[in-house]
Amino acid sequence: MNNIITSFICLIFLFFISVLPACAARDTNSFDGNIFPIYAGNGSLVPPSSTISDSINNKRTSVIFYYLDDSATSKESAPVISGLKLLWATSIDIIPITIDELQGIETNDRNNPAYYWHGNIPQIVILNGEGQVILDKEGQIPIAQLNDAISKASGLNLPDFDITIKSFNEYSSDASIDGYNDPR
Repeated sequence: MNNIITSFICLIFLFFISVLPACAARDTNSFDGNIFPIYAGNGSLVPPSSTISDSINNKRTSVIFYYLDDSATSKESAPVISGLKLLWATSIDIIPITIDELQGIETNDRNNPAYYWHGNIPQIVILNGEGQVILDKEGQIPIAQLNDAISKASGLNLPDFDITIKSFNEYSSDASIDGYNDPR
């Protein structure tokens, strides 16, 4: 009986010392999981609630964000995209798209996400309700420039408040509006 108890205790001890801590690294090209819940504090953005086709059919402004979960620059952009959701709420459709499935696809279909993608990430494309491209840029884009393009695309006034991107630990950031609690 003592051998069974000793073996059981050794097994438990081995289990606890073999479990590795979870690590996430915002500044590396490592896969840590989906970037929106981990680095932007907003898992509601994925999967997207709308498609390009749905947005155009409903005459809504679309913000298409091309990214990879294992890209440091995409991880840095995630809080900005989350901030757009906070600023514009239900006035726009945010469509985050991982580019894994777009590799090697060429199409003339404007409703297909591959149509707008250049091959680099991160990339943001803003379409007005008619499907016309208002902004198409790669890399880190200032939120003020994105807000201007969304305002132009949607015909809505710019938000009369600012957001701040707060880093609450070495991995995660959160977009917040200080003193504002009435989204559009």
